[in-house]
Amino acid sequence: MNIEKLKDYEVEFLEQYPEGFDDKNFFATMKSFNPFKLEEFAKDVLKKENFQNPSLVVEGFLKVINKSVFVSVYDKMKLRDMISSLNSYEKDMLSIEIYELLYGNKKEGFEGLVAFLAQYKLAKWTIVSVVPYTIKRHDEYFIKPTTTKNIIKTFELEGLTYKPKPSFEFYEKYTKYLDKMKSSIDKSLSPDNVGFTAFLKVAMDTYEDK
Repeated sequence: MNIEKLKDYEVEFLEQYPEGFDDKNFFATMKSFNPFKLEEFAKDVLKKENFQNPSLVVEGFLKVINKSVFVSVYDKMKLRDMISSLNSYEKDMLSIEIYELLYGNKKEGFEGLVAFLAQYKLAKWTIVSVVPYTIKRHDEYFIKPTTTKNIIKTFELEGLTYKPKPSFEFYEKYTKYLDKMKSSIDKSLSPDNVGFTAFLKVAMDTYEDK
């Protein structure tokens, strides 16, 4: 892992934006996104007691994704159509995977959700990772394919090969790298985990060719 390059990016970014993400000049260059409201909404519609009603949970899962700016409109429409086609048993199975992912055995929930979505060609990193991130913004990461591939290459993350189909093994190893990188830089550059990867993207796009 190339921490030296990360530190170089940190210096250059903070020279341009001394207050990090709080710098008023930075927000002029960035699409405004406030995650707090969506976090509160997600925690409410996907709270533990709601899992007694699988239909309510599946509906909440879809609503959270629909409200997120990170998932494409096309994938939102495909997910909506898929969920509308599910019978009560299938909704129950999907709600079990969501519960495990958020509150139980994360590995089993992750792999179970991927397997479920794969039946409908919806096993995508954006769909699988967005809800855990939304509820636990400082612990879980949203995985954006292009940014992820660039981070692995730019910072020389060894032993990682990005693949379009999500895997828990990759997620666990990749996010451990990200946690280590995040702990190595100024806290102003990681208001949450999407904020941190946004910093990496801006830095790579801005300073890589210098």
